[in-house]
Amino acid sequence: MKIDVIISANDIKEEKIKGKTVVVIDMLRATSVITTALNNGCKKVIPVLTVEEAKEIAKNSKDSCILGGERNAVKIDGFDFSNSPLDYKKDVAKDKVLIMTTSNGTRAINACINANNILIGAMLNAKAAAKRVVEINNDLVIVNSGTAGEFSMDDFICGGYIIQCIKDYVNVEMTDIAKTSHYIYECNNNVIDFIKGAKHYNRLKELGLEDDLTYCCSKDIISIVPEYKNGCILNGIPKSKVHENK
Repeated sequence: MKIDVIISANDIKEEKIKGKTVVVIDMLRATSVITTALNNGCKKVIPVLTVEEAKEIAKNSKDSCILGGERNAVKIDGFDFSNSPLDYKKDVAKDKVLIMTTSNGTRAINACINANNILIGAMLNAKAAAKRVVEINNDLVIVNSGTAGEFSMDDFICGGYIIQCIKDYVNVEMTDIAKTSHYIYECNNNVIDFIKGAKHYNRLKELGLEDDLTYCCSKDIISIVPEYKNGCILNGIPKSKVHENK
């Protein structure tokens, strides 16, 4: 299996992802929200680019919808919830359709529509995402959403952990940037200590979102792998073909 890494939503190019499996990461916090909401019973997540589009879909939907998202890490006026995964508990998420727009994550997801498979990854479900990639058995591009179109330490180390999990199952051929992502994780197993220097980490800390940061850095507490298809992200069903190494 060949593995490549794209460092931000601004760097996604069709020729890089076409025909590949993609894992989109925005661990702080969009992909952590998506994974948590679906794990807590959300019917589906609709990721959109603009606030206006989100409101229009909610207005015309026959489903019971909630609006979630952020701009500059702050809840959008008129939305039900922010981009905090801790907002999407079972009593909020169950049987709802989450219509979501964020600064980086939903943009990255929508930019990957020419990939064969679009999986949603975070630290929360990294091992499960790795297993799903191995089951699909296709070349992989890990797409870091980044922050404001720029490289983000948090997404990069998360991608490195997913690569490590994949390497536990199959042999891989990595590009230089994928090797670097993996090396960063190998040298920094304590993820939260590593990303304390990241700009986005400190933005969230300034907003008093330490609980979000702790939660989003938790490894492998969710076993589902959400997948984007035809404009919606659905709850991935755990498979049983790949087993833990004993």
